[in-house]
Amino acid sequence: MSDYQLGIIGGGNMAGAILRGLIGNWLLAPEAIVVSEPLAARRQQLSRLQIKLTDDNLTAARCPRVLLAVKPQVLPEVLQQIAPVVAPETLVISIAAGCATALIDRLLAGRGRIARVMPNTPMLVGAGMSAIAAGPRATEEDLQWVERMFSVGGQTVRVGESMMDAVTAVSGSGPAYFFYLVEAMTAAGVAEGLDEATAARLARAACAGAGKLLAESVDSAGELRRRVTSPGGTTQAAIEAMESAGLREALVKAVRAAAERSRELGR
Repeated sequence: MSDYQLGIIGGGNMAGAILRGLIGNWLLAPEAIVVSEPLAARRQQLSRLQIKLTDDNLTAARCPRVLLAVKPQVLPEVLQQIAPVVAPETLVISIAAGCATALIDRLLAGRGRIARVMPNTPMLVGAGMSAIAAGPRATEEDLQWVERMFSVGGQTVRVGESMMDAVTAVSGSGPAYFFYLVEAMTAAGVAEGLDEATAARLARAACAGAGKLLAESVDSAGELRRRVTSPGGTTQAAIEAMESAGLREALVKAVRAAAERSRELGR
């Protein structure tokens, strides 16, 4: 077993956010972490955190806790590579979208205690949401440690693994829907005569402010919307136009498509 407490395989943006949270909140010391990343440029970016960096996945996989922060497409190859060095008591945590713990368990040949997490990109600014599901042999102590690990970047929630595709579609992909809305609002403002910089500033501020209000309010999104929507006013005209255009149904369809794609990735 390694002298390091946590090994991370993959050094992308999400892994970087997790690392900064772990170290900044004193959950782990830098010298207790080793990260395996094949790209020298990413290793250079992470070097300021004073962690151990390597291009050898086996070094990270020998740790008592291993975070798999790689793309779903390369996860099977990585699992087959590290399987011989994963110990029965290793806590293996995966953030690969759509990859079921049953697949991870099979490719690790029944080794390790497995948990699956779906974080989202607001974790990069400490405002993330991470859904955690127990996999084969994961203990309550394991899950509590995973909760502490991801709570440094925002909120956490536990779900059954059967719900992870829905979580991916609503929360994992959700920030992209929000950014898409801001893009559309900006374009609409330009179409109404605003210059692009002003339209973008207005749209960003309106959505960021509304998000903060929603996060800090005890009221539902529907109730907050109703408070803004005066009868016969401008907002009501906008809501009616969106309803007429089928925006609600389009969003439901979008979430369903994302969930189905998540299921496909796990097959």
